[in-house]
Amino acid sequence: MPLDNRGREHAHAFSLALAGEGERVRIVALAGGKGVERRLIDLGLPVGTDLEVIHRQGPGRMVVGRAYARVALGAGITRKILVSLPEDRKDSGVSPRAAAE
Repeated sequence: MPLDNRGREHAHAFSLALAGEGERVRIVALAGGKGVERRLIDLGLPVGTDLEVIHRQGPGRMVVGRAYARVALGAGITRKILVSLPEDRKDSGVSPRAAAE
């Protein structure tokens, strides 16, 4: 089970690379070291940030949005970002992981 940077478990977390276009997700943990964490903070995407997948291009490459900002992310980093559905959406429909399979 994935752990966030404070050691808490996230049973419903999945890789951002699996999120679909238009999906709204929340960053809950990182599967990388301090370098990944620093890079995402510099991009304005710390753990706890809500995102929307604006555009997907190929496996894992995507543009995500937060408020009025848009950030392009490569497949390598999207695989290291663990996300979950925001609390108010966890019980609604099919999960992005199931839809991607």
